[in-house]
Amino acid sequence: MFHVRQISSLDLPELAPYRTLRRAVEHETQGIFVAEGDKVVRRLLESHFGVVSVLLPENRVAEFEPLLKARPEKEIPVFAVTKKSVLEELVGFDLYQGVLAVGKIPGIVTLEKILAAGTGPKLFAAVEGLTSAENTGLLVRNCAAFGAQGLLIGETSSSPFLRRAVRNSMGTIFQLPVVHSKNLITDLDKVRANGIHIIAAHPHTDKKVLSHMDFKRDCCIVFGSEGSGLSKPVLAACDEAVAIPMADGVDSLNVGAAAAVFLYEAQRQRGQSDR
Repeated sequence: MFHVRQISSLDLPELAPYRTLRRAVEHETQGIFVAEGDKVVRRLLESHFGVVSVLLPENRVAEFEPLLKARPEKEIPVFAVTKKSVLEELVGFDLYQGVLAVGKIPGIVTLEKILAAGTGPKLFAAVEGLTSAENTGLLVRNCAAFGAQGLLIGETSSSPFLRRAVRNSMGTIFQLPVVHSKNLITDLDKVRANGIHIIAAHPHTDKKVLSHMDFKRDCCIVFGSEGSGLSKPVLAACDEAVAIPMADGVDSLNVGAAAAVFLYEAQRQRGQSDR
């Protein structure tokens, strides 16, 4: 069920998450996140994630009514504004589509759970040192697009539930199991103990290039930040390092682009690229 409430005051306590969009880390400590944009909000409403509230222009309520009616929550407040300018005054910056929602961050997903789920050959991704929320969102989106069964987020990486990460994932964060690691090296050892080959996506290697790698077996591809790449300890925790061949004068790709190349190659080798 849902209940439409016309906004007459921007000071309503329930609107606090929308007033503090720039403080996404605070949201995470509260166990919530903000979904921004038509597609992301629709995917949130279609997902199993909990929904706290929705905020949108009054003339768009009817578009979302079927999805809201299908939600399992007893009641979801839907805050409606008559003018988009009122909404932008509330959030503090210009909004293109003017559709927002607050969702609940799900309970902890354990590494053991994602390792036990699904059928082989298994494909996982891991990331170290990725501090850009936008790039984290891109990585999530690529993992979902190319069939990764889970993503291991290292302790030095940004959360995939920051607003910009959720937005850049285009809502695919609602379908990809994510493990928040407290010690990436320890967790990679656990992954290996389950018979999964650990592959470092590392541009500075002359040992093996992407086309020479066997992705048909169970594997986990580890990505690093654009600036420093993978740290030496994490690189040492991998079974081997693999590079994407590039033209002279170019030594690396954005992590989102690199992940797309690696994950597509894994999908291609497994005979799934023509689906």
